[in-house]
Amino acid sequence: MRRLINSPIGSITLLARDHAITGLYFGDQDPDGSKNQQESPALAPILDLCERELAAYFAGELWKFTVPIRPTGTSFRERVWDELIKIPYGETASYLDIAHRINNPKAVRAVGGANHNNPISIIVPCHRVIGSNGSLTGYGGGLDAKRWLLDLEMKHRKEN
Repeated sequence: MRRLINSPIGSITLLARDHAITGLYFGDQDPDGSKNQQESPALAPILDLCERELAAYFAGELWKFTVPIRPTGTSFRERVWDELIKIPYGETASYLDIAHRINNPKAVRAVGGANHNNPISIIVPCHRVIGSNGSLTGYGGGLDAKRWLLDLEMKHRKEN
């Protein structure tokens, strides 16, 4: 099931299936072909929870999401995404850092590919991954959105 919501960084498409969020994309995307389906009453609570948590996150009031997620990909990508979730709010890690954390230091480019193919942006915080030299690198929502998310987290992390 699909729901389009507004956010401070533009519209976001939420996807849910089997009582979990399976996608969070920037803009009005339809990666699973659900655009013309009516929202299922059974999935409304999970979409409502995700929408509430995103609103709290954007307000700087939520540092850790509790909404159930189910990203699907290759076993390698899923290992990378598991590591992304471990990057603390307001902190960053490089692609090389992530490659080391999954015990595959030569897989920096593959880590970048997994980051690029992350189906659940923000909740699986691929925006927290930066270049080894500290530079911002590509982001599905655009570099302005990445900078906005990092600035939001830095601001609220320092306040608390």
